Amino acid sequence: MENKTTMTNTQAAGTTNVRGELTYEDKVIQKIIGIALENIDGLLTVDGGFFSNIKDKLVNSDDVTAGINTEVGKKQVAVDMDIVAEYGKDIEKIYDEMKGLIIEEVKKMTHLDVVEVNVNVVDIKTRAEYQDESETVQDKVSNAAESTGKFASRQTDKARNAMESEPRVQ
Repeated sequence: MENKTTMTNTQAAGTTNVRGELTYEDKVIQKIIGIALENIDGLLTVDGGFFSNIKDKLVNSDDVTAGINTEVGKKQVAVDMDIVAEYGKDIEKIYDEMKGLIIEEVKKMTHLDVVEVNVNVVDIKTRAEYQDESETVQDKVSNAAESTGKFASRQTDKARNAMESEPRVQ
């Protein structure tokens, strides 16, 4: 067992003579945070604003980074986000849980220190309201896409028929 420890220390000492730098893109830290926050009770969504939410609902995006803004330095991270909280839940408890998870996960994976976590509660909804609104937008988008597809198909058929009935070269 001692040999293994010695070998690890020797290997680690050997890397100190090699120059280089480890950096993280904002999106990496945002993704760590987004995944960490997925199961917080009372947090309905991290809200990237109206257009971001519409985009996510249009394409059924699994983008966990939406609505999370970070400033990543060489040793520290600052986080800003807007959220929608569930009605009837203790919002301060949700914030404390979010903060703790963000600090823990970012530190564990990157060794960066989270120095600031700013959370702005932009709305509060019951879980039923949130689910109804999500489904309603998705249904509307699906219906619109279906109608657009049928329209495009009819127009293509009309164009094909017109081309077949008229000579292409005169």
